Parts: sequence; C-alpha cells; structure tokens
Amino acid sequence: MTLPGYPAPEARYDTFTVESLQAVPPGAVFGAFADDTVRRRWFRMPGRHATYRHDFTVGGGEVASSVFPVPDAEPERLAYASTYLDITPDARIVFAYTSRVNDVPRWSSLVTVELHPEGDGTRLRWTEQAAFLTPSAEPAHDLPHLRGATRLRLNGLPAALAATAGEAPPGAPTA
Repeated sequence: MTLPGYPAPEARYDTFTVESLQAVPPGAVFGAFADDTVRRRWFRMPGRHATYRHDFTVGGGEVASSVFPVPDAEPERLAYASTYLDITPDARIVFAYTSRVNDVPRWSSLVTVELHPEGDGTRLRWTEQAAFLTPSAEPAHDLPHLRGATRLRLNGLPAALAATAGEAPPGAPTA
C-alpha cells in the first residue's frame, strides 16, 4: 500500500553487516542491549526532545522519537518502533523496526545481532536487511546513511560498556 500523495517508488532492498570486537564477554554486550540505563548511553535518537519506551522481551520492543533541527528548514520529527522477534541470552537478538520521518515510513529492517566469544571479548555482528519504503530527496544516499548511522551508534558501545564496568572509556585520558 502506498501512502496517499506519495508515488509508488520502485522497491529498494539491501543488506549490510557491521562487525566490531568488544573487550568484554558476550554477557556484558548482551546487557548493553537489555539494560535501559546502559542502552541509553549508546542507542540514542539524534536531535532534541527524545523520548523512549523499551521492553526487552520477545514480542516487546522499543518506541522512540525526537526532533532533529534542519538548517533553513522545519525540524524533522523522527520516530523509531521495533519489535523483538528472538532473544537468546548472551548470543543473539533479532528484531524488526521501522523508521519514520515526519510521519512517513522511510524504511523497515530486520536486524540480527550475533555475539560470539573471541578471546576475552566478543565479536559483535550486526546484519541488517533493509527495505526502503519512501526514498529521501537523494535516494542514492539512503543505504550509506543507514549503514553509517549504524556504525556510529555501535561506536558508542565500548564507552557504554566501560562506564558500566566502572572503567574509563577507550581513549579517555588516564591519571
């Protein structure tokens, strides 16, 4: 179904994977997804006036929104809604989500997060299958934007994990 007033775009789908090595065991990385306090340190909506509601259970999910300022234009209202489909403690999280901009669904994705022990740490593999529902003004930038935003979000994970463990974040000055 196409929204009234929007042309039916040609379907665009893509899959990407982002991997990172975390310096903590899989249980700690899993906790960064499950614990709301830790989650807010790295999984945040861009912009201002962000709101969150999170239920980390199968069938539960997260609803979040914010207002993103745009130079010389009206601010964008961003919204994110997810549903957890599978949660395997310390090993795997599968969820589906939809992102909206100004109440228009932009893309929906199926995400599989895998946590694999590697030495004393964890190899995190985030695989996302995205269906772009309504293209932006520059459709060629949609997938690179989504992939880059995912990498940026995951870049905040080590600092959130270090703060949880009471350590200084990586790269922080030491006394």
